Amino acid sequence: MDLNYICYNNKKEMWENMSKIMVIEDDKLICNELAKLLEHHNYEVYLLKDFKEALKEILEVSPDLILLDINIPYINGEVLLQNLRKETNIPVIMVTSINSEIDEALSISYGADDYITKPYNPNILLLRIGAVLKRVKGSFNSPELTYRELKFNYQKGIIKKDNLELELTKNEMIIFSYLLNHQNRIVTREELMTTLWDNSEYVNENALTVNISRLRSKLKEIGYPDVINTKKGMGYILL
Repeated sequence: MDLNYICYNNKKEMWENMSKIMVIEDDKLICNELAKLLEHHNYEVYLLKDFKEALKEILEVSPDLILLDINIPYINGEVLLQNLRKETNIPVIMVTSINSEIDEALSISYGADDYITKPYNPNILLLRIGAVLKRVKGSFNSPELTYRELKFNYQKGIIKKDNLELELTKNEMIIFSYLLNHQNRIVTREELMTTLWDNSEYVNENALTVNISRLRSKLKEIGYPDVINTKKGMGYILL
């Protein structure tokens, strides 16, 4: 057997399975450090080139995940995230030098999948990237689910009733899917946080509260108000 052929195919498979991460950060030193860190852990890295055309470049590159700094030239990162969510559900981890619960809550409410502050621990950053990518990869194999008269398509990230269709963020999809798969029993906040981030130690509970609130609003908009019931001191239940 040709060992060179085996080596070539192993490398080919590795490159085909390599996740592409787009870094949106105007500090060149941080960009270079991130690129080295991510490439060392077998990620393909793309550094944003044109901040004026950030949204266009993101859609052209179509990365598997974005590390998005809040303070970038020409457009605030949170505004860019809002615009991005109108076009695609590409996973986004927000990065900022300000440890602000308000910024974190806003980022999550705008559709961010996670949030980390500088200076961050490289190992924690890698864990969070891996957790988000794992969630996304798993969602591609999820079947269409039903809830009452709703159709819930995980792959497309939508809930649908008759001709009315609403798009969910990644976090909203995960929460709704978990509640639906454990319907008629109380799901604790710890369960949901662990499911979302794979490690509840690094999660601010405000992020979960914001996501639950947004999911409730969308379910109400499609004709299902008050179906996520809060059990004080225990968690949530999908009725």
